[in-house]
Amino acid sequence: MAHIHLEDGAFSLTWVLVWWLLALVCIGIALWILRSKGRKDTGRITLAAFVTAAAFALFQVNIPLFGGVHLNLTPLVGILAGPVLGSLVVLVINILSAAIGHGGWGLVGANVLVNLAEVLVAFAVFRGSRTFLPDLFSRAGIATFAGLFTGNLIMIGIILVSGVQGVTQSPEQVLAGLSLIVAVNMGVAVIEALLSGLIVRYIGNVRPDLLGEQKG
Repeated sequence: MAHIHLEDGAFSLTWVLVWWLLALVCIGIALWILRSKGRKDTGRITLAAFVTAAAFALFQVNIPLFGGVHLNLTPLVGILAGPVLGSLVVLVINILSAAIGHGGWGLVGANVLVNLAEVLVAFAVFRGSRTFLPDLFSRAGIATFAGLFTGNLIMIGIILVSGVQGVTQSPEQVLAGLSLIVAVNMGVAVIEALLSGLIVRYIGNVRPDLLGEQKG
């Protein structure tokens, strides 16, 4: 899904530093919030560790369509782990992914911002729609699709603002190419939305407390 699969050197050093700085600010805020809570929710931390492992593994499974796409599970991370722990999860996933060549190290900051947007939007939509959309499957599916759509928009914005070094295409041509990628990504987003909906519905049946839901 939304992930900038470019090697080091694609962005100028200035933009690499800008996106890294913004990402570190977001991570710093998350750590401050986590620290200020005092008592740690060990159950939520354990759940975050599980979704980190699952999301990282799925990140590496390439679907050979239109040059290769993959599922993210970042919206599911937001739904299950929340925005604070979720921000740390996406940082770990992107660092580990860069370590095995899934994008350059310089792009980690930009990709953290893309995936963090997916986490935040999915969490907000899932929690915010509780009062008028009680069905967990539908709520998780919509939240997942909304999160992934937002991530794709952020990805486009970062690439257009940064520019790709060595590319001679005009911004309009770059946007056209990125729009095609987004169209493919959103097709796969439907699959991820269905998968996330099934997972959340199952968890809601056996452990609704993990979703902040009440039994029955």
